[in-house]
Amino acid sequence: KMNKDKIELNGVNYIWPVKPVVVICIDGGDQEYYESGVQDGIIPNIENFMKNGFYSIAQGSMPSFTCPNNMSIVTGSEPKIHGISGNYYLDKITGEPVVMTGPELLRSVSIMTKFSQKGATVVSITAKDKLRKQLQKGMDLSGGSVSFSSQYVEKCTLTENGIENTLDFVGIPKPDMYSAELSLFVLEAGIKLLKERRPNILYLSLTDFIQHSHAPGSPVANQFYSDMDECFGRLQELDAVVALIADHGMGDKADENGDPNVIWLQDILNQELGSGLTKVICPITDAFVGHHGSLGGFVRIYITGEISHEAIIDVTENLHGIERVYLAEEVSKDLELPLDREADVAVIADKKTVIGGSEEDHDLSALKGERLRTHGSLHEAHIPFVISEPLNNEYQDKAGEKKLRSHQIFDFAINGTI
Repeated sequence: KMNKDKIELNGVNYIWPVKPVVVICIDGGDQEYYESGVQDGIIPNIENFMKNGFYSIAQGSMPSFTCPNNMSIVTGSEPKIHGISGNYYLDKITGEPVVMTGPELLRSVSIMTKFSQKGATVVSITAKDKLRKQLQKGMDLSGGSVSFSSQYVEKCTLTENGIENTLDFVGIPKPDMYSAELSLFVLEAGIKLLKERRPNILYLSLTDFIQHSHAPGSPVANQFYSDMDECFGRLQELDAVVALIADHGMGDKADENGDPNVIWLQDILNQELGSGLTKVICPITDAFVGHHGSLGGFVRIYITGEISHEAIIDVTENLHGIERVYLAEEVSKDLELPLDREADVAVIADKKTVIGGSEEDHDLSALKGERLRTHGSLHEAHIPFVISEPLNNEYQDKAGEKKLRSHQIFDFAINGTI
């Protein structure tokens, strides 16, 4: 039987949802896309949510990358609690880079998992499979709950995903990895599951392929936002609370000639201090480097030889395009990051700049002459926070007290809309 007690996770109590709650993470969903979409009149449903529901700008987690922020959203906590502070990190003991997508690295579980363990039906659908296993850590799929990615939709099994023959079920072809359809498939699958199974909670996490290549107001971006908006309207029509959040924003990082504004930090450190003393890690890196060349606004420097922290800071902090240089303890405290997964030094770029390792290690050919658009800095950590229904008085007050965090979206959507 369903245990309709409150669910407690990371210091927050969640009531049993009165009607289905759908939280959608629009990957790379920068605020500018909404502003431009409202201006062009192409996102009537989002506009309606913003006017008649609730809308604010929230602070996301740092670094402003996919993995840390998805985990903050679904655990209702910051990286210092859930442990995921990048797409990958350097293991100090082995000296080897570790991809941060293993469920064992997540120090919490998701809200969906907690509810599934109490007998709720939950749905977790991602565009890329890299997030799926973390999201479903500990999830009970025996009661009709489902967790899969559109990337591997054809491989779904009842044991692993809680669903099989998923392509037939959704009724649209498997999308290409690098396409708008990869995200739209997630939304269509969510709509179908909402209709057929009426789950208590759905988390639909998209990909930022379009935002990486198409600026707000461009025809391709407008088409994508218009298509998403239509899906959001259908979710609302099925009598669900629809909450829209982003994992991070997206910014143009090119100069007036269209060339990327890159600081090749490893090359500079090698030149100024000597090679073999430091290792620059770009935690934006994942298997999908096609659209950002592994360049972002946040990098970590590990000391691998006889060199002082001060020497590294002296070289980096006055470089044009660098906004902040932190020691491990400072960055951990200021940005709420797990200290044991920090490097010796963390470096954050300004709004127009990205930081890479060595120039020879980054392949920018995938840009094909397009302007570099990417994320990672503090400037991509402000994101739209939208709920289709107005807040109750308690949550209205809560929203006014201090700046909202993206990790509060489930709390507000579940507890704040009754």
